[in-house]
Amino acid sequence: MSEENKPAQEQAGEQQAAAPQKPEPPLTRLLRNNFGEVVLDHHDQHGDETVVITRERMLDVFSFLRDDHRCSFSLMMDLTAVDLMPRQPRFELVVHLKSIDLHHRLRVKVPVSEDSPEVDSIRDLWIAADWYERECHEMYGIKFKGHPDLRPLLLYEGFQGHPLRKDYEKGRQQPLVPLRPVTERYNYGETFHPVPEQPAPGGENK
Repeated sequence: MSEENKPAQEQAGEQQAAAPQKPEPPLTRLLRNNFGEVVLDHHDQHGDETVVITRERMLDVFSFLRDDHRCSFSLMMDLTAVDLMPRQPRFELVVHLKSIDLHHRLRVKVPVSEDSPEVDSIRDLWIAADWYERECHEMYGIKFKGHPDLRPLLLYEGFQGHPLRKDYEKGRQQPLVPLRPVTERYNYGETFHPVPEQPAPGGENK
């Protein structure tokens, strides 16, 4: 069959197969060389290099990204999650890293299953991850193993459910809880001035 008579879809498939494969971005190649099948996928759309890794060895990968001189990711810029329902695995942990010394960035994604929404904490690698992990835990229900304090950060004790999950009911009413006592630091009226400090137990102000 001549080229003119071939279906357009078949011609497009042959052209795509003949096109040279785009080389892996440098950080992706470095991770694949060191961790092999731990790297599940990658892309560098619009110049933003992204790798998808397994959660089983995520601590090894993140430690490498921080400590290896070819990476030097000293700054964890952001940590969040995405609910991909109905896709499985349902959740994806997303971490944005930046190297101050080498001036490059990397987005790392970790698939997380709905049946076992748990990953290792990276707080001990980047202390900045502390509150991000707490927020992610309360909003998506993802538990971070090894985190010392996963108490609610933005919600209150007794809040039911995880409000950033796609199946959270929009009009859901939360149980009412008693207001907690608050010591005002200011008097609010025509004249605005600080409340005089009260002596702390023992006779000294703290």
